[in-house]
Amino acid sequence: MTLLTRTRGSALGIVALATLSLGGLPAAAQDAGLSVELNKLEGQGNGCRAYLVVNNDSPTEYESLKLDLVLFQKNGVIGRRFAMDLAPLKPKKRTVKLFDLDNKCDEIGSFLINDVMECKGPASAIEDCLGRLSVKSLTDVELSK
Repeated sequence: MTLLTRTRGSALGIVALATLSLGGLPAAAQDAGLSVELNKLEGQGNGCRAYLVVNNDSPTEYESLKLDLVLFQKNGVIGRRFAMDLAPLKPKKRTVKLFDLDNKCDEIGSFLINDVMECKGPASAIEDCLGRLSVKSLTDVELSK
């Protein structure tokens, strides 16, 4: 084996190791952020109660996390647009938030987090809150951003 072959092999090994290491960073970064899960929809008379599980894996405290939400009906037509504040959110804490809607649960097709209207910590505004959010749904109704 020549020096060039050993050097090339070492370089490939370093590149492979770096790729594996960097591949873990986005997941780690996501784990250190905020996740919002649409966990359950429950009929409430003529309306619907939505249960959101918010997991703040970060060391950041949120005094305000106001979302601009859009509800789409099953046919894809926008049903309504509304704001919802998920705060306060403590650091390294999982929280359940409820909100009631006038729509029947079986009329809801999906929810879109259109934007983050306000995002503040104890000292100042927090940048790129929409980018920090990861979303999922455990229901038949999609939650996206």
